[in-house]
Amino acid sequence: MKLVRLTTIAALALMLSGVAAFAGPRTINKRQARQQHRIAEGIEHGTLTPGETARLERQEARINELEAKDRRSGGGLNAREHGQLERLLNSESHRIYKQKHDAQGK
Repeated sequence: MKLVRLTTIAALALMLSGVAAFAGPRTINKRQARQQHRIAEGIEHGTLTPGETARLERQEARINELEAKDRRSGGGLNAREHGQLERLLNSESHRIYKQKHDAQGK
């Protein structure tokens, strides 16, 4: 179990380093970093199961991919793309909260 946690934390660190590489609205990058930190806390404290963590990480990766695609397509994020990312991050934030507080991990 500790090996799974260490592997997951290492993967989170790699993902966070990629998030900081994008230029643009700082709010998106800050939110992504905060959400990654919240997931890492859930792993560390045992409030997220490995399955929950995997699902949350897959969705975070999808959001990161969409952001990268949007940035490549037109020299940055336009207002519509920024709004779409904010809505996705809001939904993901809610999922993180629910999974951390559903009492399955402890």
